[in-house]
Amino acid sequence: MAITKIYIVYYSLHGHVETMAREILKGANGVPDVEATLWQVPETLPEKILEKVKAAPRPDDVPEIRPDQLAEADGFMFGFPSRFGVMASQVMTFFDNTSDLWTTQELAGKPAGIFWSTGFHGGGQELTALTAVTNLAHHGMIFVPLGYTFGKSMFEMGEVKGGSPYGSGTYAADGSREPTELEYQQANYHGKYFAGIAKKLKKRSPV
Repeated sequence: MAITKIYIVYYSLHGHVETMAREILKGANGVPDVEATLWQVPETLPEKILEKVKAAPRPDDVPEIRPDQLAEADGFMFGFPSRFGVMASQVMTFFDNTSDLWTTQELAGKPAGIFWSTGFHGGGQELTALTAVTNLAHHGMIFVPLGYTFGKSMFEMGEVKGGSPYGSGTYAADGSREPTELEYQQANYHGKYFAGIAKKLKKRSPV
C-alpha cells in the first residue's frame, strides 16, 4: 500500500511546541502506512534577541524546511506559539515565502491540522487557530479540526488544559510551565486522528 507522508512543521521558541510536535509525531507514526517527519521553520530573530529571551536550543535532529519541500507531503500539521492571537512571525514569514506554491495551487486538496502554545487563557487557544486557517484556505488546503473526538477529556475542568475543537494545544505561562500528561495524550491522539484522515484522503481518486 502507498505510504501517506505527513510533514509536522513547527516553530518553537522555548520548547513547548517542540515537545507537542514530538508527541504528535508518535501518534501519527502509530497509524499503519503513514510516515510522519518533523521539520522546523527557519529562525528569523537575531542571536542577541534569542539570548535575551532565553530561547531553547534548536534540536539537531530536526531539519529546517524550505517552502518548496511542502509539495512532497500528502498532509501537514503546523505548530507554533501564539503572538497576540496569531501565529509567531517566524511561521508567518515561512508562509509568506510559499507564493510559488500558492501560484500553482500545489497544496490544494491536501489536509492540514494545527497545534499551538499560548501563555495564558486569553492568549489565543481558539483565536490563534482561527487566524491561521486563512493561510490554509488561500492554498486550498483542507483544514482538519480535532472537533470533540478526544472524548470526555475535551471537557476537563479539574485541571488547566490547552487545546480546543480546532486542534491540540498547551499553556506555557511565563515559559516555565511544561505540557501536562493530559495535553501530551491529546497531542498524541491528534497526530493519530489526523494521520487517519490524511490516509483516507490519499486513497480517494482525484476529481
